[in-house]
Amino acid sequence: MRPRALVLQAPGTNRDHDAVFALEHAGADAHIASMLDLADDMTPLRTAQLVVVAGGFSHADALGAGRVFALGVEHGIGDQLRELVEAGRPVVGICNGFQTLVRAGLLPGALGHNAGGGFQCEWVTLDPQPSVCVWTQGIEPIDCPIAHGEGRYVHPDVAALEGAGQVALRYRDNPNGSTSDIAGVCDPSGVVLGLMPHPENHVI
Repeated sequence: MRPRALVLQAPGTNRDHDAVFALEHAGADAHIASMLDLADDMTPLRTAQLVVVAGGFSHADALGAGRVFALGVEHGIGDQLRELVEAGRPVVGICNGFQTLVRAGLLPGALGHNAGGGFQCEWVTLDPQPSVCVWTQGIEPIDCPIAHGEGRYVHPDVAALEGAGQVALRYRDNPNGSTSDIAGVCDPSGVVLGLMPHPENHVI
């Protein structure tokens, strides 16, 4: 039976259909739900077996990357999303979705402007790390693009983060100045993953 996957969409996100395409090729039954839809009916979220917070430029990043989307997540669906995580249902935030989950307090650390000071769109290679992350178990290095202006990951205690098994992915060649080459991190349970690159844009 195909797992039910839900892709969260906010005004301005532009990778939701890419995420659906990738999920369906991976064997999931994927659907898109906007935050406005969920305000009227939370059933799609409650019944989802995995959730993707899509990338793009939510709300045009008017108040900072992912800030308004994060407010919608925290105050609109935060309790339901945490219930899914507590039930062991995987959640992943990609690019703007990663920024959203960090700002909503579901993932550690922070994301700042790229070290180069501008928007970057290029191909990178990601190396999976020994971690508790359910999303990256047994996978090989990933080639995929980045497309962000605020993707530099920072954390005050990388050693503790790594010791807890929360560093899931590292850049082989760091494009944005992220601390310790970190491209993706997970929560302590390993169920929630956030990453800046776009693996959904390289589907074979």
